[in-house]
Amino acid sequence: RESDRRAWTPVSYTVTRQNATVQGLIEGKAYFFRIAAENIIGMGPFTETTKEIVIRDAITVPDRPEDLEVKAVTKNSVTLTWNPPKYDGGSDITGYVLESRLIGKEKFHKVTKEKMLDRKYTVEGLKEGDTYEYRVSACNIVGQGKPSFCTKPITCKDEVAPPSLDLDFRDKLIVRVGEAFSLTGRYSGKPAPKVTWRKDDIAVEDNDRIKIKTTPTTLCLGILKSVREDSGKYCVTVENSTGSRKGFCQVNVVDRPSPPVGPVIFDEVHKDHMVVSWKPPLDDGGSEITNYIIEKKDAHKDLWMPVTSATVKTTCKIPKLLEGREYQIRIYAENLYGISDPLISDEMKAKDRFRVPDAPEQPIVKDVTKDSAVVVWNKPYDGGKPITNYIVEKKETMATRWVKVTKDPIFPGTQFKVPDLLEGCQYEFRVSAENEIGVGDPSPPSKPIFARDPIAKPSPPINPEAVDKTKNSVDLSWKPPRHDGNGKIIGYLVEYQKVGDEEWKKANLTADSCPETNFKVTGLTEGLTYKFRVKAVNAAGESEPAYVPDPVEVKDRLEPPELILDANMAREQHVKAGDTLRLSAVIKGVPFPKVSWKKEDHEVSPKADIEVTGVGSKLEIRNTVHEDGGIYSLTVENPAGSKTVSVKVVVLDKPGPPRNLQVSEVRSDSCYLTWMEPEDDGGSVITNYVVERKDVASAQWVAISSSSKKRSHIAKYLIEGTQYLFRVAAENQYGRGPYVETLKPIKAIDPLHPPGPPKNLHHVDVDKTEVSLVWNRPDRDGGAEITGYLVEYQEDGADEWTKFQTVPMLDCVVTGL
Repeated sequence: RESDRRAWTPVSYTVTRQNATVQGLIEGKAYFFRIAAENIIGMGPFTETTKEIVIRDAITVPDRPEDLEVKAVTKNSVTLTWNPPKYDGGSDITGYVLESRLIGKEKFHKVTKEKMLDRKYTVEGLKEGDTYEYRVSACNIVGQGKPSFCTKPITCKDEVAPPSLDLDFRDKLIVRVGEAFSLTGRYSGKPAPKVTWRKDDIAVEDNDRIKIKTTPTTLCLGILKSVREDSGKYCVTVENSTGSRKGFCQVNVVDRPSPPVGPVIFDEVHKDHMVVSWKPPLDDGGSEITNYIIEKKDAHKDLWMPVTSATVKTTCKIPKLLEGREYQIRIYAENLYGISDPLISDEMKAKDRFRVPDAPEQPIVKDVTKDSAVVVWNKPYDGGKPITNYIVEKKETMATRWVKVTKDPIFPGTQFKVPDLLEGCQYEFRVSAENEIGVGDPSPPSKPIFARDPIAKPSPPINPEAVDKTKNSVDLSWKPPRHDGNGKIIGYLVEYQKVGDEEWKKANLTADSCPETNFKVTGLTEGLTYKFRVKAVNAAGESEPAYVPDPVEVKDRLEPPELILDANMAREQHVKAGDTLRLSAVIKGVPFPKVSWKKEDHEVSPKADIEVTGVGSKLEIRNTVHEDGGIYSLTVENPAGSKTVSVKVVVLDKPGPPRNLQVSEVRSDSCYLTWMEPEDDGGSVITNYVVERKDVASAQWVAISSSSKKRSHIAKYLIEGTQYLFRVAAENQYGRGPYVETLKPIKAIDPLHPPGPPKNLHHVDVDKTEVSLVWNRPDRDGGAEITGYLVEYQEDGADEWTKFQTVPMLDCVVTGL
């Protein structure tokens, strides 16, 4: 029956053999068969084929494989490929057999050992220079089919071919910013060439944006979102052992330009136009700047107005401006690919290049009367237009409002007599210049003047006298003149004359150098006698002189020294270490005394700064230390006597080290420390002591007490057998002083006692002159290892024991008896 049907069809009823031929079957159909035996009694059960049988032609060996090709040849290997036979003989191909024949030999030899189903095989281990030909056969269940046609003779040698390069891109490529671009091509060569990409002689690396893809025959460099920095000369190199080929492409990634470079410079400013200039953009976007776009805006409006978009120069005239208005200028750069961001200028006012005149310098007032004064000034810079008028103003010094002195123009003169002043009032004046542009700033005010008639010379000073003298100077004093001539007394002129001379010399050159009614005449010669006179001076001139009644002999006036102590020279002065010590006193005496500072009858420290002036002396020591303390004395001395004062200086510092540190009562876990207070407590009460210990094997000190006020301490919690060092430092309110340390390590062990008596002493042998003794160890060793036993003997009846010797063991032979 057919496999897809249920009905059975009889084939034969008369078969007596054990085989039968079934005819009339359809090729390609699948059938089941069954057979039953029959005898005279009847038909037995059927036996059925277990699986379907497909009707096909008889199975033969496969046809020969096709298209046997040599794919690669080296000096010691050959790679071959082939296609399957057109007909497999009616059975699946189970393998291929590849055979080779050395040229010159007759027989083919099998190359493959196992059944090989791959249709590609590399024959290795060949000898360089040998020539072979190859053939391949297919096998199926029946057997091995015919071999393929032989290859051409193949000689074992390395195949080489110089690289070839076929590019898909031109020498130049222009790309807009943000766009992707790729450089592709094909290449070949034997052995397989190496492909490298470079940009401007720098290797190109694969990253998120740059993708490099190379197959055995194609190459590609792609950039996803290009930026300006991707511009450059790209070079692809294809290289193997036989040579290299290169391909180039100049890539220009173009964009709109960057803004023009500022600031905008206003080369010219006029009331109706300006000329501005700027610098080109730093980056032209990879394309030449085609033009600049210039716009203007009134600073108080939001509307930008076009000026021009056709200029290629970096300068431009801005026309049609309104005088007095402030303007801003905006400039764009443009290339083929777009317009840049703008460069915006500062605000600039449209005004003429000509301006109002400058302010004149401070005017001078002369010829003052009770109701008028003449104001004089210098011509200022005219601002580019001629000055047409001067405006003179006045105001009383204490007033705030300026008033013009006349309504009439003042020109061309640079002085004016101001009328109508009020007698006794104080006035200031100022001047402004005017041209066709306008009125300039006013000058600084003149010096104040009083409206008064001209003054007369004053009368002489009253009662000049010599009030003091030294070996080279004389102090004079007088009273003001009775009449000042209606003018303020500017000062006094003092003159002197050596007795016997005719010439008077000036002690001061100008009156304003002596505004008071006293003066010290210096530079005189000791022992000589001088005359003195004084003149009063006002704006009108000098008075007649007034004379000191008697000549004065120049010599020192003796006054014994006197000391006026400052607060820091009290009996005792305390200063903290590191602070500055200052001692000072006011000194008097004629002549001025000689000053000397001492510390406990010795010279003071070189670091002390000592200053002596004409009125006193000061001693200063910076960064004081404890050693700077002591008794300081200041001595002043002149021919009339001497005077000395003393002050005790205490420099408050950290204390010195404690003294005489002792360790006693040593135990296995404690010891007792004692010490004495420091010789120097730093000027302050010792507040506490700091006690520290250190294991000799450790570098670290450990505090065991930091608040002890006593001069002793029990060091507890020691480790038995460990050696310790101890140290102690004192503290006061100014800090901790230096430590004092134990001289040698202290071992934490209990104190030693003598051992107990040996036990069980008896003799074990006796001779006529010696005895052998033995004994046992004592019950206690006294806290230390027993080092030996002292053996003594005593003659019976005697009082004294005789030492024999000390032995280390528990036995001894006493000899010499």
